Amino acid sequence: MRAIVVGAGIGGLAATLSLRRAGHEVTLVEQTPRFTEIGAGIQLAPNATRVLRRLDLLDAVAAQAARPSDVSFRTWSDGAEICRYTLGREAEDTFGAPYLLLHRADLHEVLAAAVPPGSVRLNTLVVGIDQDDEAAYVTTASGERLRADLVVAADGIRSAARQWLFGADEAVFSKTAAYRALLPADEVADMDLPDLAVWLGPARHFVHYWVRRGELLNVVAVFTAEAAQESWTARAEPGEQLREFDGWDSRVLKVLERAGQVFRYGIYTRTPLARWNIGRVTLLGDSAHAMVPFQAQGAAQAILDAAVLGDALAGATPAGVPDALDRYVRRRLSTATNMQAGAARAGEEFHLPDGPEARARNARMAAYAAEHRFLPQATAWAADALDEQAPS
Repeated sequence: MRAIVVGAGIGGLAATLSLRRAGHEVTLVEQTPRFTEIGAGIQLAPNATRVLRRLDLLDAVAAQAARPSDVSFRTWSDGAEICRYTLGREAEDTFGAPYLLLHRADLHEVLAAAVPPGSVRLNTLVVGIDQDDEAAYVTTASGERLRADLVVAADGIRSAARQWLFGADEAVFSKTAAYRALLPADEVADMDLPDLAVWLGPARHFVHYWVRRGELLNVVAVFTAEAAQESWTARAEPGEQLREFDGWDSRVLKVLERAGQVFRYGIYTRTPLARWNIGRVTLLGDSAHAMVPFQAQGAAQAILDAAVLGDALAGATPAGVPDALDRYVRRRLSTATNMQAGAARAGEEFHLPDGPEARARNARMAAYAAEHRFLPQATAWAADALDEQAPS
């Protein structure tokens, strides 16, 4: 069976590999002239790294990663620890796969290297997707019309395919933006920073963790905003991040001061859909369920989509594609939609104002951590995506 995957981000690459593993012929179509992945850090929980193991890629990914021993939640003003949850070996033994911290480009490179070059069409802009009873078609900017039994649109948060399938629907600004930066480890060697920490404050939070085997510190400083450009390459004005986080713990300010070049980007989401597929065409990853990154599950959910897509289409015939896609979406939609909502709630909790609300939140977090070794969202790590069955 022939499939076309549109978009060579993390979700598109994982979908290509998963469909190939299921025995199908796949063409990956990407508009850029070469594989690229910008951005910075990414967290992969065991629900995602379990899929990478199934694709025989976990060892290669883990070789580029850092492995945090735990995650520490702290208060914004003095860095007092609210609570701490276990990661590291204990989480790996419990959930059957590791929790990894990576540079996005390192993950992307491992995924891309596993796709045969002959299966890739770079520098190919897709301008239309349509279908009939027999096949689906991708039209390129050069006028070429590619035919397949299945088209997977993994074309990101600004998905054109989503609009072609379901009509006008714009990305939604989350009212939050973030500064991001990468610092060489020796720039912060004197600070004794935790492996992974989340500092909570009024209308803001600050996250840092090691990537690239501990050689770089990834920094994300989130703040509320009325408007912000969605861009991975927009640069912050010199010192802007220090003004935004004025009054925070001195360690936060030192990291932001030493960061050098800081980028600024708006955080956008997509409104949940009632379905992701029509006929022989389906959405996957951010095109279907872009979410705020406050539970570190955006890329993981795209990887899980890819796993279930391949599983649903294993043994499928061309005539059976629409039903197989229905099964894929039924198995994934509620999980991904719930994760969207949970990530949004986490952002609200992180940004509570000082006073009774923040104190109550801190008490809840401390009480939960006293009873549980792992983060609240770790309940999602235990479930294997391939055990998810379509509701009857």
